[in-house]
Amino acid sequence: MFPAMRVKIVGLDPHQQYYIAMDIVPVDNKRYRYVYHSSKWMVAGNADSPVPPRVYIHPDSLASGDTWMRQVVSFDKLKLTNNELDDQGHIILHSMHKYQPRVHVIRKDFSSELSPTKPVPNGEGVKTFSFPETVFTTVTAYQNQQITRLKIDRNPFAKGFRDSGRNRTGLEAIMETYAFWRPPVRTLTFEDFTNMQKQQGVGKKTLFLYYLPIFLSISHILNL
Repeated sequence: MFPAMRVKIVGLDPHQQYYIAMDIVPVDNKRYRYVYHSSKWMVAGNADSPVPPRVYIHPDSLASGDTWMRQVVSFDKLKLTNNELDDQGHIILHSMHKYQPRVHVIRKDFSSELSPTKPVPNGEGVKTFSFPETVFTTVTAYQNQQITRLKIDRNPFAKGFRDSGRNRTGLEAIMETYAFWRPPVRTLTFEDFTNMQKQQGVGKKTLFLYYLPIFLSISHILNL
């Protein structure tokens, strides 16, 4: 999930053991679409059928209250998917729906029913927190190019996109350079080509081979 959610926890018993977990629940029963001309989300119909519940248990669990309170708890390794057949333990969500992440602090003695594939248990030993500013709409492609760039630059799972971006930048730079030294465009007549061939003794096949190295160089950059 990007951007990742990070929380600071206080008020725990320093000597008690706790699990920290997160689940993500629907905000409403609507499906949404993004309207480009007005730059806003609009209701597009009823929500899709509910997906199987999934709970992300923070990998630092089980830990003492003192340990949790001394660090910022980050959920940067939590992964989302819209694949309802997922068997990798990712949290399953529908695209184009609104969701609310919830953080659960679970005391060890209330964790007997804690499971990645079951709802979070209830009880006095379980505290649940949610923050309205973390509500988000799921997408498979960002609707805003600035957010796309932010993810490519900052998301550790987007390394492949950053590498591709560097390759494209290098090619663009070469093509921009070529634009400066290539001869100006002008209209050539049949007589022009005939005179050039007579003066240089160059035929059509040789002309093709003369330009071939440039083509091969560009092909190599494009990995053709």
